[in-house]
Amino acid sequence: MSTAGKKPINFRSIPLSDFFRNPEKIHYLISPNCKYISFLAPYNERLNIFVQETGSEITRRITEVTERDIYNYFWGNDKTIIYLRDYAGDENYHFFSVNIESGISRDLTPFEGVRANLVDKLEDFDSEILIEMNKRNPEVFDVYSLNIETGEMKVTAENPGNISGWVTDHDGKIRAALTTDGVNNSLLFRETEQDEWKTVITTDFKESIIPLFFTFDNNYLFASSNIGRDKSAIIKYDIKNAKELEVIFEHPDVDVYSLSYSRKRKVLTTVNYDTWKREKVFLDDMTGQIYERLEKELGKYEISFADNDDNEEKYIIRTYSDRSLGANYIYDKNSDLLTKISEVSPWINEDEMAEMKPVVYKSRDGLTINGYLSLPTGAEHKNLPVVINPHGGPWARDHWGFNPEIQFLANRGYAVLQMNFRGSVGFGRKFWECSFKQWGRTMQNDISDGVNWLVQQGIADPERIAIYGGSYGGYAVLAGLVYTPELYAAGVDYVGVSNLFTFMNSIPSYWKPYLETLYAMVGHPEKDKELLRESSPVFHVDKIRAPLFIAQGKMDPRVNINESDQMVEALKKRGIDVPYMVKDNEGHGFQNQENKFDFYREMEIFLEKHLKN
Repeated sequence: MSTAGKKPINFRSIPLSDFFRNPEKIHYLISPNCKYISFLAPYNERLNIFVQETGSEITRRITEVTERDIYNYFWGNDKTIIYLRDYAGDENYHFFSVNIESGISRDLTPFEGVRANLVDKLEDFDSEILIEMNKRNPEVFDVYSLNIETGEMKVTAENPGNISGWVTDHDGKIRAALTTDGVNNSLLFRETEQDEWKTVITTDFKESIIPLFFTFDNNYLFASSNIGRDKSAIIKYDIKNAKELEVIFEHPDVDVYSLSYSRKRKVLTTVNYDTWKREKVFLDDMTGQIYERLEKELGKYEISFADNDDNEEKYIIRTYSDRSLGANYIYDKNSDLLTKISEVSPWINEDEMAEMKPVVYKSRDGLTINGYLSLPTGAEHKNLPVVINPHGGPWARDHWGFNPEIQFLANRGYAVLQMNFRGSVGFGRKFWECSFKQWGRTMQNDISDGVNWLVQQGIADPERIAIYGGSYGGYAVLAGLVYTPELYAAGVDYVGVSNLFTFMNSIPSYWKPYLETLYAMVGHPEKDKELLRESSPVFHVDKIRAPLFIAQGKMDPRVNINESDQMVEALKKRGIDVPYMVKDNEGHGFQNQENKFDFYREMEIFLEKHLKN
């Protein structure tokens, strides 16, 4: 893997703001009637919604949100856009409507301390959507039919207390649901919304059947399932008789969760899955032909279908790579015309960016760990300062693509290693299960073994290695400094867990139905008391040798600010002054542009001081 002796190239330090400022234009969508396209772009440093007529260069801003970026949006009908936003990072999302002509916005879910989620856009209904809210009971979500024009809403399905997910058919009727008692999960079904729920199948949380959507006749389900197999596969499922009918697609090495279809033609179109990068399998000739045609012009980049009109004649296309945030295009199928709309971040020169290369190494107990290594341009790839960057979750995974954090660190001369340690999702059930009750243990060993592998390759200078991560990655930073203090010269903990007892006691109310599952995967506060204490870094700060920088959002609902406060206080008691950044208007990770600038500026100074001097 070593590239020692590589000839240096011209190198410049790119302004920090270029990596972390809001994109110029992003998240393009097309109206159902194809008359308009919309996108998010900065206004007063916050992402707001703009619209323009298809084919026109004239744009109009239709929202004026100044506290935080708009989180997400979609077209409700040809004249109304629905957008979501929270307050100061509390993740209690509200649904707003905005008329594209008048620009008048309306809070459709104006309930304090209530979280609203989308259930179904009801694309065949002009003025209604289905949402869920925990308004009646903070721990569970009921379904409401919401009129986006009048704001009128009514309960469509009341949660009996154990339903964790709802599934609509192609007529917008709630016909299936998922339940949990904390350990066992069930799939429910009913013929009509007037019928009683019937339990189709019950499994423990390690096995699952995840409904994707009903078949086009509303009789069966397409689902992702790992029942009876290690890797989740796309299947067709007889929900009435609890029977798997056929395997649509499976992969020997990775889980498969994604299946797409054409609403107009009522055919399955694409399976997406991730190996080291995103892969596609086309189930429909027309979709495959469109993709093949786009590749002729855009083949240098990865291509994704971002949106299309109701007639499936015009498509929004987005490109990207590991070194570029790419561009947005509109493709007219009838005229076969591909038109570039905009670059996402035109100030980024991809030739100056680092490649994100897939790597594989073995853990000390023989497990294969997949990861990514990004090496700085303009430097010999030998004895480099290194930033180890474990992902959050922990039941998530790192993906190949443009990552501004990674590119920023590589531009500053650091090699960056990301690893999908045991428990990372997408690599099968066995790989996931072997992480249970292993926080700070074998999960951390996988990270440490990645450090040692980099040293053995001659890439890492063993005296100049830092560890940085957010959420579970922040926990891994603290665990790394506590349990393997000899490995690291510095650590940066970003909204990380420090105390497994207080972490589980402070989870959001709507996570409580999953608390028993969390106990099974992390540890029970009574039955596994000693395990949790041993695995909580806050109780072992005496072992920390390396300097530590901590950053936290005050409104974080997932990792309460108390997690960072405890760590800082414990270190202060030992006479150690810890740089500690708290942002009052942020939650689980910083979203506002100026806060990101502050954080990464301080992190740059901190790493420069402890890894380069």
